[in-house]
Amino acid sequence: MAQLSIVGTHIKFKQDSVRVIIFDSITSDTEIKYAGTNVRFYKYEDATLNSNPIYPTLSPDDATGYIIKVDDIAKDTIWVIDYSKYKPVLKSIEPDPATASPCDELNLLIDATIPTLSFKKPNGTTYSLIRNFKISYQNQKWENGKWVDYTPDNEILKLPASSYLLHKVLLADTKFTLSGDQYAESLGISISPAISNLYSALAVECHPTTVISPRTETNEGERPTQSSSINFSAPIDIQFLSNANLPATTYYLWEIFKDGSSSPLVSRIEKDQRYTFVESGTYKVKVTVGSTKCSYSDSITVTVSESALQVPNVFTPNGDGTNDEFRVAYKSLAKFECWVFNRSGRQVFYWNDPQKGWNGKINGKDAPAGPYFYIIRAFGTDYNPKSKPDSKTKLRVGEHPRKGDINLLRGKGN
Repeated sequence: MAQLSIVGTHIKFKQDSVRVIIFDSITSDTEIKYAGTNVRFYKYEDATLNSNPIYPTLSPDDATGYIIKVDDIAKDTIWVIDYSKYKPVLKSIEPDPATASPCDELNLLIDATIPTLSFKKPNGTTYSLIRNFKISYQNQKWENGKWVDYTPDNEILKLPASSYLLHKVLLADTKFTLSGDQYAESLGISISPAISNLYSALAVECHPTTVISPRTETNEGERPTQSSSINFSAPIDIQFLSNANLPATTYYLWEIFKDGSSSPLVSRIEKDQRYTFVESGTYKVKVTVGSTKCSYSDSITVTVSESALQVPNVFTPNGDGTNDEFRVAYKSLAKFECWVFNRSGRQVFYWNDPQKGWNGKINGKDAPAGPYFYIIRAFGTDYNPKSKPDSKTKLRVGEHPRKGDINLLRGKGN
């Protein structure tokens, strides 16, 4: 289309073999030229008669088609539109309170006057141009452990239409803005947008997380981890955070189920909650949040290990950072006591915290190398004094008595 030169703000495109030229407005200065000699412009209705030609410079009219001939041979076909005569009037856009599924989507009611933009082919067939308008709004999403405000991609709709169904979950209060169309945007024409009243979100969503005090003792068999599936040695206190979107969420329900049971151990109506796990088993910690019309649930799995106790038979308090203390390895102990005796039967050390141990000193001085005797009395968090004793060990579940020798070894120079 290099032969065409156009004076005036415009856009042009080809559709169905017709070059459509849309001006922001047609004035006395607007013109279209076609390079070459013996160039003639003919209106559609005059082209076949070769009468009433317009010579190489055309002052176009709105809603008019022209055939361009050079030496009486048709070279091009154009249709001219003056956009200023077809400006849309965007009156209103409002959320429909009767939307059938407001938790998943939202119907937007639209009031707008949209004149038809169209063009014709020389044979008289009329085609309507699609006018695309934009709907913009704000939303929020859970990202990197926090709620983040963001602007989604614009929704594109074709007008005229009386409504538009937005298939999005809206988690934030927002206003909707209707703007456009694409021709006004390309021409730099300002169209007054329609802006809705503030919409109060109904959809809810939660992302439960935990706050757990870390335990770093290396002799504990299972220490808690921050994740959606937590394994740990009891007892432990965990704070559960619902992290629901606000202000839409107005209702909270926490339930804790053990070992697949359908009856909750705990049922609490509060935003966040604390719970201390002391018994072994697999727990489902479920939170349900709600608004006046919507609800949403998520859960965290918590696995509490059965109690266990293992006692070493040697330790080397030589200061090398390895096995320097007499410590037990354990899981889920509720009570623990250990007495250490020398070969003469005299008690040389006692402690009652399984996370700690004996460093091989007596009254602040290094104890002699050699064997020592220990007695341990320990009970797990799963201990049940009413349980049936084991037929061989005679011990109940969670009962861990121990006694035996512990050898204290020292390297040279210690």
